[in-house]
Amino acid sequence: MTQNDLNRAVSRATGETIGTIIELGFGLADPDCVDFDPEARLIDWDLYDLHRSVPIVPQRAPEPVLV
Repeated sequence: MTQNDLNRAVSRATGETIGTIIELGFGLADPDCVDFDPEARLIDWDLYDLHRSVPIVPQRAPEPVLV
């Protein structure tokens, strides 16, 4: 599997663009490699999404309604 094949597969699986996948730097892990630490590469997708999903127009807090 080439890096391009991997990027396309991850993009299809996650729904992200290939550009985002390239930016995040996915790669094939070699479990035989002693330097492999799977926890070092965990991504909290919800936290990542919070930082990139910024509204273009600032949202105003609803004004209280006096009854």
